[in-house]
Amino acid sequence: MSGVRRSHPSLPAIELEPSVVRQQYRDWGYADTNGFQASEWARRGINLLLALVAVIVTLPIMLCVAVLVWLTSRGPILYTQVRIGLDRRAPATGTQNHRREQDLGGQPFTIYKFRTMRVDAEQGSGPVWAQQRDPRVTAVGGLLRQYRLDELPQLVNVLKGEMNIVGPRPERPTIFAELREHIAEYPLRQKAKPGITGLAQINHHYDRSLEDVRTKVHYDLEYIRRQSVTEDLRIMLKTVPVILLRRGGW
Repeated sequence: MSGVRRSHPSLPAIELEPSVVRQQYRDWGYADTNGFQASEWARRGINLLLALVAVIVTLPIMLCVAVLVWLTSRGPILYTQVRIGLDRRAPATGTQNHRREQDLGGQPFTIYKFRTMRVDAEQGSGPVWAQQRDPRVTAVGGLLRQYRLDELPQLVNVLKGEMNIVGPRPERPTIFAELREHIAEYPLRQKAKPGITGLAQINHHYDRSLEDVRTKVHYDLEYIRRQSVTEDLRIMLKTVPVILLRRGGW
């Protein structure tokens, strides 16, 4: 479920708010305990099982969506884009910091979605924030976004191990680079594998401003602090009414 329905325009220079990040966020993902590893294996197994079941159950829906996209607008059925994924690196120190200055912030991967915009939709306007009645979005695309059906192909990303069902939403490299210049905590989202839905998505609407991004970052970091199999299942269950009632969807 995409929490970001936009590509970023150039962001205005603003004063960074005081960091709310504690060391527990920075250290997440580097513990080498048996308990941590067992939990990660359990979560990976659950994600694989649920994604496989979801693909089988939603396959008829995905086929119908594919036909609708193909019949109603020119262009490919699927939309692919490079996004920034999990950052498995330990915190850099000393001379490592200089070497990492140009790092993307995480492992790049290709995300899959049903296409909801017209071909070359950003060619004239460039990247813009999300908006209602977006002229770039097709009629069918608008319906898919309301019910988050355009995100279904990301189940393949889950099966490939690039995403989880629950986690922070991944961003494209150029937007990620810009956001981390304005929100000090933003790169810490990459300490969890990106997801289709997340704590931010069930509590907040699509991004329409930098403040929306800040709010979602705080939700994402809170998720990282308390992530577990139980927390993932809770967020999955809470995602259902968000989709059915179209909360935050356009």
